[in-house]
Amino acid sequence: MKEENAGGENGAKMAKKTDAAVYMWGYLPGALQDKSLMLSPEPVRLPGSIDGGDSWKEVCGGGCGFAMAISESGKLITWGAADEEGQSYLTSGKHGETPEAFPLPTEALVVKADAGWAHCVSVIENGEVYTWGWSECIPSMKTLRDLAIGGGSLKDSTGKQGLPTTDQVGGPQEAKIVDRMDSQLDNKRVGEETVKRRKINSVKEDAEISSPGDDLFTALPCLVNFGPGVKISAVAAGGRHTLVLSDMGQVWGWGHGGEGQLGLGSRVKMVSSPHIIPCIELPTSAKDRSSVIYQGSKIAAGKVLGNYVKGIACGGRHSVVLTDTGALLTFGWGLYGQTIPRLLDAPILESKRAKQISCGARHNAVLTDDGQLFSWGWNKYGQLGLGDSIDRNIPSKVSIEGCLPQNVSCGWWHTLMLAEAEPSN
Repeated sequence: MKEENAGGENGAKMAKKTDAAVYMWGYLPGALQDKSLMLSPEPVRLPGSIDGGDSWKEVCGGGCGFAMAISESGKLITWGAADEEGQSYLTSGKHGETPEAFPLPTEALVVKADAGWAHCVSVIENGEVYTWGWSECIPSMKTLRDLAIGGGSLKDSTGKQGLPTTDQVGGPQEAKIVDRMDSQLDNKRVGEETVKRRKINSVKEDAEISSPGDDLFTALPCLVNFGPGVKISAVAAGGRHTLVLSDMGQVWGWGHGGEGQLGLGSRVKMVSSPHIIPCIELPTSAKDRSSVIYQGSKIAAGKVLGNYVKGIACGGRHSVVLTDTGALLTFGWGLYGQTIPRLLDAPILESKRAKQISCGARHNAVLTDDGQLFSWGWNKYGQLGLGDSIDRNIPSKVSIEGCLPQNVSCGWWHTLMLAEAEPSN
């Protein structure tokens, strides 16, 4: 789960101890030579080239087939990508089994980071935000037709143009998960750089498909402008949307909002620049107020909504925010279909106080303040860490022996956990 997206203050402090370890489970195509599923936690080691006294500080939400974490020295670490699964190395870094530092255009320490389907976002020590990957996920980026060399738009070998739809949040080598999709790899020469990018031609199955004139382009890391005085403390990347949290408790969002994942109260298709999201603004009428707090559930009744947001997380087409009271507010597709934040209905969490929250493509993980880990959602690749590949519609407890979870973050098909060795009696 992510507090301020991928880790809380307590988790970060605990992670500074030398016995902090990172575990992974689910599917990372380049993490294991045999590309097998990891149904139970597997340890991840920092290589000697990075180590040298360095250690794990925090795990971050991973992208489509690659994992991400932060070291104590403030390096952004990635691994798990594989060429045949279509990862853009410009986005993920060309790192398979071995975790390596990802190059950013700054020497400043990375304090938070997150990855979506094919874009990433990070915040450095001074509160500035860098984002890279799909150009449509980059605020105020021009469309590909404006950026194309010679004024023309880039096309695939068939002359067709394509843009991934919001339904493409499934697993590797699947012909049909939500939509049928055909993934093609293509190399384009842009100036002196060879950029590997994913091009996806989609079958239109809903009305929210992007216009045929659009295409896919991978952008290098660039700064996001929030205006003077805004300092960002946490970031979260989803399928095609991004949330950030300021040190004043304001949530900002941009990108695709067709399923309500931006929490703006409408299914706006695209927000091209950062907008403030009113996550905790209760309706004025008593009737509407009741619907927000209770949501037709006895479990949510009596749960205090909270005064401010302290954690954010983005999934493929949904988002979750964590309030100061430990309440979880969800919005977007895949949960209740709502477009504005609603309290999560989860009996097993009724007496629990959420400490961190994280979202994968279609699965979630929650870490409670008593150190227990819960997960639910899509589990085809074992990303729930429950020892099987059975989907769960409600949170289930993840059994972890011999260690104390400090931080957990979900990727598209995997989950990472930062843990501390359990004290011996």
